[in-house]
Amino acid sequence: MTDFEVLRIAAIMAVLQIVNDGENEADVGREYGEAWAQDHRRMAVGRSSLLRHRTGNTAWR
Repeated sequence: MTDFEVLRIAAIMAVLQIVNDGENEADVGREYGEAWAQDHRRMAVGRSSLLRHRTGNTAWR
């Protein structure tokens, strides 16, 4: 293999890596986000804070 072919293969592999690792833009709105953002949204619509929500879901043993 020549140096040109090696560089060409490396460039193709780099592009494929970037394309495969890219975040699916359609799923961005379905993610929960950071904990503070979840808490803010919950409190804004009148629900309990995220801390109370998480501690309230423990199973009694």
